[in-house]
Amino acid sequence: MKINWGTGIVIAFALFMTFILYFVFEVQSNSKYDNDLVVEEYYKHDTHFQEEMARIQNAHDLQHKPVVKYNDQGLTVIFPATFESNKITGNVLLYRPSNKKFDFDTKLALTNSSLHIPQNKLIKGRWDVNMEWQYEGKKYLTKEVIYVN
Repeated sequence: MKINWGTGIVIAFALFMTFILYFVFEVQSNSKYDNDLVVEEYYKHDTHFQEEMARIQNAHDLQHKPVVKYNDQGLTVIFPATFESNKITGNVLLYRPSNKKFDFDTKLALTNSSLHIPQNKLIKGRWDVNMEWQYEGKKYLTKEVIYVN
């Protein structure tokens, strides 16, 4: 049987499409490749964007800002001494961009104007620290990125 060039092109396209579809199905069916959205309710989250920007601006306008530090003992959030610790409320979300299974949320419970998150809760890699907090009725949002070694 002789194959002409038209039949060869059709066979080549069919093989290429089969090759691509194999990898698409492999990625979609294998739980090792997690392809979830960053935020579960993306559009609902997007409607509050202006509020979020106002809270970020409030935090940016502060003369003395909270500091997020990472060392061998863990992550420490230190509020300036000008703030009264008992009037600060909120939470700290530690978001892991590579795997949402490691994300966790911690309520702001300050000891000596600081919050400590131990090293054993943090795995190596990049962490986005989103701190939503209130002081005397004003809302703030502080975002930091840390790298755990």
